[in-house]
Amino acid sequence: MFQRATPDQLWKLTRPDNQHDKLTRDNLLDLQDHQLVRIESVQDDQRQVWVLTARGHQEAKRLLEPKGIRVSVLRREKYHPVTGALLGGSYDDHAAAVTSTAAELHRAGIGHRLGFQTEVAHRLGNGYVQRADLVMRAPASGVPVMLLEIDRRSEDAHDLVHKLRRYWQWGRMLPPGTDKYTADLARSRPDAIEHVDHEKRLWRRVYPPTGREGLAPVAFVFADTTEAKVANTVAVLEEAGRRYWAPRRYDTYHRGITARDYGQAVPVVVTTLEQLQEHGADAAVWRRLGHEGEVTLTAALDNSDGDALYRRQAARADAEEKQRRDAEREAQRPVCTRCGAKFTDERWEETSMRRRRWEAGDLGVCAACHADDVAREQAAAEAARAAAAVSAEPEADDGQEPGGLRGLFRRRA
Repeated sequence: MFQRATPDQLWKLTRPDNQHDKLTRDNLLDLQDHQLVRIESVQDDQRQVWVLTARGHQEAKRLLEPKGIRVSVLRREKYHPVTGALLGGSYDDHAAAVTSTAAELHRAGIGHRLGFQTEVAHRLGNGYVQRADLVMRAPASGVPVMLLEIDRRSEDAHDLVHKLRRYWQWGRMLPPGTDKYTADLARSRPDAIEHVDHEKRLWRRVYPPTGREGLAPVAFVFADTTEAKVANTVAVLEEAGRRYWAPRRYDTYHRGITARDYGQAVPVVVTTLEQLQEHGADAAVWRRLGHEGEVTLTAALDNSDGDALYRRQAARADAEEKQRRDAEREAQRPVCTRCGAKFTDERWEETSMRRRRWEAGDLGVCAACHADDVAREQAAAEAARAAAAVSAEPEADDGQEPGGLRGLFRRRA
């Protein structure tokens, strides 16, 4: 939750459908009458910065903490030790840009007002804590999680590269209590963690699956700077941070694969706060590192040349390879020396396998001609058997009684 906000930011965070912030300002005045909020400071451009009072903070905790929503620490009133005047809190331009970024995202329908967190810690293995300026969870908008860094060009471009490196390193860490086999595998060599599924890594215990390849996405939002400075910073991020955001070639035996493997990369998108305010966060104002042109946020996060393309290309390559093998096999298929017909698969196997060749007959003829040969052989064998049976039959003796003996003398007729 945000500690402080202006009426304009609260309008976009709470009532984005309204045409202006008048109703929000009226609500703030009503809450002020009930001693739930107060004005902490007035900016140079006359924007009022509102915060919760101690009473309002207690009420917020009572309502939100049972729902698992963390409430920021109370910003207490401070007074000048001599004059007794109320001191305004330090609401710097960076904090304002963070809140404005969340407000613009919510105004565009990306993320619920309670789906934003600020200063979220990510502890690395060496104890260093990388804090994200803003973490957004917007599963209904196709962005289950996104880490945002808001930069007013107060940091060197290489400092942003170091931040990107730390997010990449954090995404490769294992959680406490990892089983011994997985832990030993990860320690076996520097790149062994890449063979550990994301579901077994620390980041998946903290954040939900992104629905895309790779680690949790990171967005760099630039504010209060020039286009030239943004372009220079993005160029440094692309060049010096290539190891962390760039995809790799797929390790495959398939030919003609142009898809890229984003499995170990951090998806990085960039935009400016001015573009979000002018066109809306749901417009084509996001650019993915390594890609040209600006698109919508979900289109920028999608890996158009990633796993889905690989599956299509691999399936096509498999089909082409099968077609090539089938063509080569067909070219080698034997042809009958008698009738010119091609062998069937069964006849080809019968004539080529040693254990079946003894019954295959003439190896140069097809199945039909072989069947004719077999039929002729069977007919000839049947005729031979019939002839043998006839020649072996004894001559019949007329007038001889069965079992009787021919008499030595017989009466002549």
